Amino acid sequence: MGLELSDPGFDYSLLSEFRQRLLEGGQEQELLDTLLAACQQRGWLKARGRQRTDSTHVLAAVRQLNRLELVGETMRQALNELAKVEPDWLRAVAPPEWFSRYSQRFDSLRLPKEQTKREQLIELIGTDGAYLLSAIQAAPAKEQLQQLEGVEVLRQIWIQQYWVEYKTDGTTRMRLRADDNQPPIEQRIQSPYDVQARYGHKRTSSWLGYKTHITETCETEGVNLITHVETTSADVQDMNMAALIHTALAGKDLLPGEHLLDTGYIDAELLVAATRDLAMQVLGPVKKDVRWQAQAGEGFASADFNVDWQSQTVTCPAGQLSSGWSQQTNAYGQPVIHVKFKPSLCRACPSRELCTRSKRGSRSLVLQPQAHHEALKQARQAQETSEFWKNYAKRSGIEGTISQAGRVCDLRRSRYIGLAKTRLQMMATAAAINLHRLFDWLSEVPRAATRTSSFATLAPDPSLLAASWRF
Repeated sequence: MGLELSDPGFDYSLLSEFRQRLLEGGQEQELLDTLLAACQQRGWLKARGRQRTDSTHVLAAVRQLNRLELVGETMRQALNELAKVEPDWLRAVAPPEWFSRYSQRFDSLRLPKEQTKREQLIELIGTDGAYLLSAIQAAPAKEQLQQLEGVEVLRQIWIQQYWVEYKTDGTTRMRLRADDNQPPIEQRIQSPYDVQARYGHKRTSSWLGYKTHITETCETEGVNLITHVETTSADVQDMNMAALIHTALAGKDLLPGEHLLDTGYIDAELLVAATRDLAMQVLGPVKKDVRWQAQAGEGFASADFNVDWQSQTVTCPAGQLSSGWSQQTNAYGQPVIHVKFKPSLCRACPSRELCTRSKRGSRSLVLQPQAHHEALKQARQAQETSEFWKNYAKRSGIEGTISQAGRVCDLRRSRYIGLAKTRLQMMATAAAINLHRLFDWLSEVPRAATRTSSFATLAPDPSLLAASWRF
């Protein structure tokens, strides 16, 4: 039975309440997984095929603030929350000048342009915030006030932005931290209105917000569907995400047999673990050896040394045998092997200039454990072949998916505040794209061809188009 044309429909707040219920019940994943399960039952989606993953930036729903605006808006946010909870108490402790200083948004005020005056105003705001935190500490209802989100954000930002100078007369002064005395930019709160938004950087792009990782099937036949979406703060590196994505896909019984990834996701640990634990091939270019011996093209790189893992010895390209082998841990807590050669042998070696730049010392190597070392060596050898790049070219299709999600669903801009709601938005976007693709596939709408420039169509061999990826 249809609705009358005069029916007012549902209230707009129902959508907001529905989103909140999804988040509170931890059900946001069901938006995508329920659809995937239905596709699996019908045989449209199968495990152990080929899938690809890439990430893109997501702008937070808050604007970027300079340091003056940041501390000013943080103070204003805390005062507004306190005014709702304890108005009488706040009226008694707030100095009269605060009402003119913090009643309006800082982007609507005429702020000083001179750097010295701006720093003076920042330190004045810092003094006001310190006074407010002290007043809260002495308040009768301090536990209730300290639990307010705005108050906690004020405390954290004041730690990140200020330090206390203790003078000889017993007084103190709030001082603005210098650039080299702040937490790393990825760890700083950038807005009191979205404390989870972080600065991110990927290649030539920098942004404030989040990062989303999209994984999809890429089979020649059938319909390509998004199988998983992972959304994180912008400061989380791609290198830390591949294992999490594999765990999530395994939980859905959707692990691929071959996973196409770019360099940012791949390290030796992933190559070994994927083969050993998941019976899966990770295909993608690994980072090249950055040491000068490998970059020069004429030097003796680590790959040129012959490693005998049984006897724990290494033979250099000139035929000299190592004199030391010790297992240690690097700065990241990972096991490594330090190999040394005798200085006397290295000093007498005619190939010394190809091996070390040390005047008196000898060549040394830092090796990963055997499985990791060999996996990395094999991967670097494989990516020097045209066959590798021909197979890897299939990964580029994920960029089209991200483009589609950006153009149609505004993927690269969060509509909500906070990581949880942004993650929900990404899940809904993936489900919508899958529905669109299923409709086109069932309607036998042909896939759009990849757009190719006029010059690229003249290439005698399509594999030449991927050659530039090697640099």
